[in-house]
Amino acid sequence: MVRVTHPFHPWAGREFVFVAERRTWGEARVFFLDEDGTQRSLPSGWTDVPAPDAFVAVAAGRSAFRVCDLVAVAALIDGFRASNESNRP
Repeated sequence: MVRVTHPFHPWAGREFVFVAERRTWGEARVFFLDEDGTQRSLPSGWTDVPAPDAFVAVAAGRSAFRVCDLVAVAALIDGFRASNESNRP
């Protein structure tokens, strides 16, 4: 299902059967079936279909971690090291 989230669209809040998300007419669009079974489309940003994570798209499966995640883990490890050093006799 896909929900229209654009606040000023007449279908705002309504849900439809999701078909696909594709780049057409120069933008990412969500294709869905309306109540009559007719295929329609809206810009992806007007729906609740999440945009793909840019890092995941560029990495294409070659990396298990994002840089920001590795930096957060490094900071966590540094925090543990600092607390262990301050607790030593």
